[in-house]
Amino acid sequence: MNFTFDTELDSFREQVRDFVRSHLPEHIGRRMRQKSFAPDDLHTAEWHGILAKKGWSVPAWPEEYGGTGWSALKQFVFNDECAALDAPVFPWGPRDMVGPVIYTFGSDYLKETYLPMIREGRYYWCQGFSEPGSGSDLASLRTTAVRDGDRYRVNGQKIWTSGAAVARYGFFLVKTDTRCKPQQGISFLIIDMKAPGVTVRPIAQIDGDDHLCEVFLDDVEVPLENLVGEEGKGWTYAKYLLDHERTGSSYIFWNKRELAKAREIAESEHRCGQPVMAMEPFRRRFAGVEAELTALEWSVLRELAGEKTRWNATAVASSLKVRGAQLQQKITDLQMEALGRKGLRYIAPEEMVDFPATALWPDYFVGKSSVALITRAATIYGGTVQIQRSLIARLAFGV
Repeated sequence: MNFTFDTELDSFREQVRDFVRSHLPEHIGRRMRQKSFAPDDLHTAEWHGILAKKGWSVPAWPEEYGGTGWSALKQFVFNDECAALDAPVFPWGPRDMVGPVIYTFGSDYLKETYLPMIREGRYYWCQGFSEPGSGSDLASLRTTAVRDGDRYRVNGQKIWTSGAAVARYGFFLVKTDTRCKPQQGISFLIIDMKAPGVTVRPIAQIDGDDHLCEVFLDDVEVPLENLVGEEGKGWTYAKYLLDHERTGSSYIFWNKRELAKAREIAESEHRCGQPVMAMEPFRRRFAGVEAELTALEWSVLRELAGEKTRWNATAVASSLKVRGAQLQQKITDLQMEALGRKGLRYIAPEEMVDFPATALWPDYFVGKSSVALITRAATIYGGTVQIQRSLIARLAFGV
């Protein structure tokens, strides 16, 4: 079978490619190549501002809130080209998670106050869901929000909160009623991360970064107008949020870009007088991963094209997440294998920017060991593979 995009999408791809090539600042592209994941908040905000001026910063939003009106396939092409050219994608939190919840369920005040901030990339946002002992089982969270006049008083702790140290705002699940069933007592709040009583403690990571954080909430005052939707409906909004971007957890664009980098490394590095890519065992492994990635990409495209299947949508999302997470690890394993002993050298994140590339230590080497280390967590974050498989078993096969 010959799967191809139509000519309109091919033309659009060229348009996006030309724009990114001519507008992406070199220092941002370089930093993205080194870290593979989004660079620091200033870089992502700078690029998001460039996209905002073009009208492309929130492509999936409704046009009335600044969206593009693109089809799902056009959005796929846009994200595909941005990733391939090392342009950072603004963090999912504000653009693809809390943004859609606000414009779907939020008050006019929330829409007018926060949607322009997100659209223009003015501030970084974090997601306060997981807690110590309440990761995959979010319904068991214990952070409380008690109503006190025209505000809530929030007390509790969150953990693994990505980017909390640089975030200005966060969207949090909290308990507003502890007397009913767990899911029915959860509400969805927007919290100013600079408010008194908010303490953020970065967590040292295996890759040398500290993007993940603990967040302590000690009698934090949150205005009532920062409640999203109705009190006690937070579980419903959280499910909507997690289902809104069903294909994003496949990391399809990241995987495609990193496999291309694995090929670059394997074609440049030599063993016994020949490129690593020419060696039969490596070439066989690479071809297997490439085939898996192609299958994943077409599974994502089938979902975006709205193909009707008998499978539960959440089970499909979990399937994409499982395979995407596994491929992150397989692809970085290929990169490390191609680098050989060079992969043993570690460069701290703060040293990457000014690292002097040489013939022995080329540019493509920088940051690869760090990325390989942090992707060990790919099968944990966003819902562990074990939990995802349980969801698939129950929702798709009834077991």
